[in-house]
Amino acid sequence: MGVTNQQAVKQFQSLLEEMDESMKKTFQNLHQNYPTETLVRFLKARDWNVSKAYKMLVDCLQWRIQNEIDTVLTKPIPTDLYRAIRDSQLIGMSGYSKQGLPVIAVGVGLSTFDKATDKYYVQSHIQMNEYRDCVILPSATKKHGRYIGTCVKVLDMTGLKLSALNQLKLLTAISTIDDLNYPEKTDTYYIVNAPYIFSACWKVVKPLLQERTRRKVQVLQGCGREELLKIMDYASLPHFCRKESSRSSLHSQEGNTENCYSLKHAFHQQLYNYVKQQAVIMESILPIKQGSFQVNFPEPDPDDANIARTIEIEFQKFDNQNGLANSPTGVIVNGN
Repeated sequence: MGVTNQQAVKQFQSLLEEMDESMKKTFQNLHQNYPTETLVRFLKARDWNVSKAYKMLVDCLQWRIQNEIDTVLTKPIPTDLYRAIRDSQLIGMSGYSKQGLPVIAVGVGLSTFDKATDKYYVQSHIQMNEYRDCVILPSATKKHGRYIGTCVKVLDMTGLKLSALNQLKLLTAISTIDDLNYPEKTDTYYIVNAPYIFSACWKVVKPLLQERTRRKVQVLQGCGREELLKIMDYASLPHFCRKESSRSSLHSQEGNTENCYSLKHAFHQQLYNYVKQQAVIMESILPIKQGSFQVNFPEPDPDDANIARTIEIEFQKFDNQNGLANSPTGVIVNGN
């Protein structure tokens, strides 16, 4: 960090003394023994403006307290419901990059979000975030002997179509939760299997994104296998990137443990067992509040709302032109 950035961190640290004890406690749970690195994340998210970064952190800590985020990993989702979520909210961890960063795979195009209520999809997403931050990243940091605080995400656009608009509100809510409460946790977004509709939307949406976000997004040709092999081993490639003729992000066989979306995959087995174990430990200490987990959906940033509306308009244009059914796939988006 430069001198100016170091000064910003020191100013930020001095402001932490103004927090009450409950906020200081949840900040400890947030930073996982890396307070300075956590402050840097919030500063980056607010372009190193100390007052804005401090407000963002305070809002985040209040959100964590109000929604009991510190105990979300003690609240297992019923097994059958969790299986249904995994079949319709396609996300998982396929391995690690050569730099030790977790590789998160997301099936954007084929996720349907139609087998559970919104609150359970949000609960599952937050639990993955917390498991990543409390278990996966600390483990990677210990293994490599250096701080690892980010991941890489591979977003599969296979199957992207107009029906995705039905879930735009939920996706915007999840994105807003990440932006406001888990800032700067993704090093790079790799877009693969991009259909024509994505290419057209990207050209319109890209100028609306902040520069630091644009720099993180790379749209790869086809399934992106060759480019991704430069940063990760074959074993860590998401299943949909292993063949150039990638057919589907959905697991075709119930026992396919290579599919990182599947409940049978090691990542989801470990995550779910961890939550159950934490629930037992918590129950032995104090009674767990009855009732399902409920989180307040934050209001999206006006810029994010504008982006969501732009995406909706672009999708509708293609629907009106009847351009979705026969759209070519695998179009390269070069970002120009």
